Amino acid sequence: MKIVDVSEFYAERGGGVRVYTLEKLRAGAKAGHEIVIVAPGPADRQQDCEGGRIVWVKSPPFPLDSRYYLLLREKAVHEILRQENPDVVEGSSPWTGGWFAARWPGQALKSFIFHQDPIAVYPQTFLGSRIGEARVDSLFAGYWFYLRRLSRQFNLTVVPGPWLATRLSRFGVYRPEPVSWGIDKSHFGPTQYDAELRQHLLGCCGVPEDAPLLITISRHHPEKRLGTLLSAVQQINVTHPLGLVIFGDGPLRPWLERRAQKTSGVYLAGFTKDRPLLARALASADALLHGSSAETYGLVVAEAICSGTPVVVPRQGGAHDLARPAYSESYPPGDATACSAAILRLLRRDRHQLQQACLEASSQVVKTMGQHFESLFDVYSRRL
Repeated sequence: MKIVDVSEFYAERGGGVRVYTLEKLRAGAKAGHEIVIVAPGPADRQQDCEGGRIVWVKSPPFPLDSRYYLLLREKAVHEILRQENPDVVEGSSPWTGGWFAARWPGQALKSFIFHQDPIAVYPQTFLGSRIGEARVDSLFAGYWFYLRRLSRQFNLTVVPGPWLATRLSRFGVYRPEPVSWGIDKSHFGPTQYDAELRQHLLGCCGVPEDAPLLITISRHHPEKRLGTLLSAVQQINVTHPLGLVIFGDGPLRPWLERRAQKTSGVYLAGFTKDRPLLARALASADALLHGSSAETYGLVVAEAICSGTPVVVPRQGGAHDLARPAYSESYPPGDATACSAAILRLLRRDRHQLQQACLEASSQVVKTMGQHFESLFDVYSRRL
C-alpha cells in the first residue's frame, strides 16, 4: 500500500506526534508499505526519512509555539495528493489537516485519525465532578456535531482504544475503529527491580524503609488530576505511612510543589529523560498510581503492567481500558476518598499474585508499537 498522512501537527522538533510518526515510517518500510507524511514547515521541500518520505508544505509559523507551523494551503496539499496517488489518505487532526484530506477528490480510502478527546481533557476535568459528565457533553453539542460532520467525510475513524471508540459511537462519530497503541516492552520488566533505588525513593518521601512505595509518572497538567492523588495519599498517611514519588513536569509544577509541601510522604522527582531510571522505579514500586480519566491510551499504565507492577486507575478512559481486576483497583475519577480506598485494597492483596497477573497481561493485553501498526495496516488492507 501507499499511505499518505496529512499530519498537521508533525514538526521536526515536535513531541508525541513526531515520535509516533517516525515509528509509523519505520513500521511501514519494514512491512513493505510506502509511507508519505505531508506536514507544514518553513519551506516547500521533500525529505527521505526512516524508509519513507516527508513532503513539507511552506506555511506560516504557529504564533504560540515556534516549533510548529499552520497548515493553511489546501490547494498545495491536494496537488501533493494528486501527484502521490495514494491507496490510503489519513487525516491526522480534526482541524485543517482533517478537512484538507476529507475534501480531496481522489479515490483513495480515507481514514480519520482521532487520537485525543479535548472534551474529556478539559471540560470534563474541570466540570464533570460538579455538574455531571453527561451535562458537560451536552453543553458541547456543537463540537460533537462538528466531529460527526467531519468524520462522515471519511471511510472510517481510527482511535487508539476501545474506550474512545465506545464514547465516540454514542455521539454518532462515523465508524470508530479501535487500533490499540503499544509500547517498547524491552525496557520494562520485574528484573529491573532495584532495592537501593527503592530505599532511596522512600527516604526522599520521608517515610519508613518498610513503607509501601507508589509511583506516578505524569505531566503536571489539570487533566492528570494530581491533586486527587495527593489528597488520597494524605488521607492514608494519617494512619498508614506510604511514599508517593511523582515524576514529571508541567505548568502546574509551582502549585504542585506547594501542595506537596503540605502533604506528608510525597516526593516530586521532576522530569527525566532517563528511561532506565523510570523502568527501575516502576519495577521497584508496590503500585502505579494514576489520576487521569482522559487518556486515550494509558502508556504509563502499560509500562507498569510490563514491569510486573499493579495499578490504581480511574474507572474511565484509556488507562482503565488496560486494567483488569487481577492486577488493578479502580475508583471514580476525581474522588480522592475512593482513590485512597482503592490504594489500600490493592496493598492488602498478595504481591506475588498481582505481579504474575501483570506479567500474563504484558503479553495478552499490552501491544508493542510494531503490533499496533500491523493492526493498522491490516485494517486498511481489508478495506481496499
